[in-house]
Amino acid sequence: MIRDIVTIGHPVLREPTRRISVEELSTPPMQQIIDDLIDTMRHANGAGIAANQIGEHVRITVIEVNDNPRYPYKPRIPLTVVVNPEITPIDDEIVVINEGCLSVPNLRGDVSRHVSVRVTYLDRDGVEHDEIKRGLTAGTFQHECDHLDGKLFVDRVADTRTLTTWEQFERFHRAAFIERITAFVERVGS
Repeated sequence: MIRDIVTIGHPVLREPTRRISVEELSTPPMQQIIDDLIDTMRHANGAGIAANQIGEHVRITVIEVNDNPRYPYKPRIPLTVVVNPEITPIDDEIVVINEGCLSVPNLRGDVSRHVSVRVTYLDRDGVEHDEIKRGLTAGTFQHECDHLDGKLFVDRVADTRTLTTWEQFERFHRAAFIERITAFVERVGS
């Protein structure tokens, strides 16, 4: 079911979400939240969405990038259900990514993200995963996990002069960003 997306200013976006047990994960209500996240993300053409973005206070996010018209420069990410994630940077290499968010409609800004991270999480069946994510994929995982910690991308924008509406990004900044980020993707491979 497609759910309403909570936007900036709603308190649920600023509260850390709660971890869930494998037993709770297997319940019909938790599985329904996962299905609703997938439906809502796809309907909104998002690259990911966290449970608190639909008003649920649990540590679950879903991520998927296919032929998304909003993010043609992003490498593909198969549908990934991420439960109780923990992220650890692998090194100090940083990339600046111009990010947007479904919960901060019509606004984008530059955010520094780790290029390589280790992500541990459970999938929707409770299977443990320990994976290395790089490049824009690592950035997407960091963005979604920030949501689960009660943070928005605007909290990480160091230079507020980079904030722009989607319309002005398209008009003045998109071409340069795509050129820069495409070279980065080609260099790091994801």
